Amino acid sequence: MQLVIFDLDGTLVDSVRDLCEAVNATRAEMGMEPLPYDTVASYVGNGAPVLIRRAMGPEASEPRVAEALAYFLSYYREHMLDHTRPYPGVVETLEQLHGRGVKMAVLTNKPERFSRDMCAGLGLQKYFFQVYGGNSFEQKKPDPVGIHTLAHECGATLEGTWMVGDSATDVLTARNAGVRCVGVSYGISPDSLKEAPPDYLVHSMLDLPGLLS
Repeated sequence: MQLVIFDLDGTLVDSVRDLCEAVNATRAEMGMEPLPYDTVASYVGNGAPVLIRRAMGPEASEPRVAEALAYFLSYYREHMLDHTRPYPGVVETLEQLHGRGVKMAVLTNKPERFSRDMCAGLGLQKYFFQVYGGNSFEQKKPDPVGIHTLAHECGATLEGTWMVGDSATDVLTARNAGVRCVGVSYGISPDSLKEAPPDYLVHSMLDLPGLLS
């Protein structure tokens, strides 16, 4: 184990409420009714443009979706830390792995600027040598470019690299990159792990250090 790469939303941080409220604020701005939180949560994981496209519905025109996306990004930037917090055990786990000298990074489909600001605002930035988002590369997860870049940057082998996430997207990213994957059962999209089972499944982040030892 040389490098552990974490997804952000649904893996390290519980951000569902702030994402849902930002989406519904956007829909209200566009003259639409709010969506149930469960519905919005099912749209999360493939980046803000996909989230807003889904939230606006198939009948929305591209200019209208673009307007909604601009509003969403502006609103979410101001409110993304209103309720978002690390999941239980996350800080303790990061501290333990950091103390063992394990290289750690974040690879998420959330925009990079938001991801870096979120990690910094929650006091998590110090644990990661790099934070990459959905706009850091030409392709988002499940494309393997992010994992391959991170491994190269810190000199880790693919055999010594692990991906940790809550969704099928994270598992497929790991598969495409040729690395092992740990799924978490408490996240935003745990049901999707049935479609793409990880190598290991944990129910608490506190289980991760023992698994990786």
